[in-house]
Amino acid sequence: MSENQSHSELQAEIIGQVDAIVRGSEERSRPLEMDPARGELFELFVKADRAGLTRDESEPDLSADGLCAELSKLWGLKTAAQNSAQQQTQLSVEHLARMRSLWSVMRMWMEWTYAWQRYRDFH
Repeated sequence: MSENQSHSELQAEIIGQVDAIVRGSEERSRPLEMDPARGELFELFVKADRAGLTRDESEPDLSADGLCAELSKLWGLKTAAQNSAQQQTQLSVEHLARMRSLWSVMRMWMEWTYAWQRYRDFH
């Protein structure tokens, strides 16, 4: 992180880049778990971790939960899920695809967090 870039700016940058990677993968019908998307997402994870934003109760929060909450808000998933439950209808195809992407990002972010935290225990 550059000296002039605040944590909030870094958070916005990382969320924007994750969003772009997800959208690009969706457009190409390629899983996020395959390179280049996986590698690009991991680089963003490392950037967030180095800034201390992946730790519990960091502010801003780029832990797996925090990142996914922000992406969910950006993509309108929370509102769509609430409306779907209230109206007892299915999520739209677009929202369902985004939800799957969100779960993929969250799972990878959680796995990387765990591995990063446990690295010293095994090396």
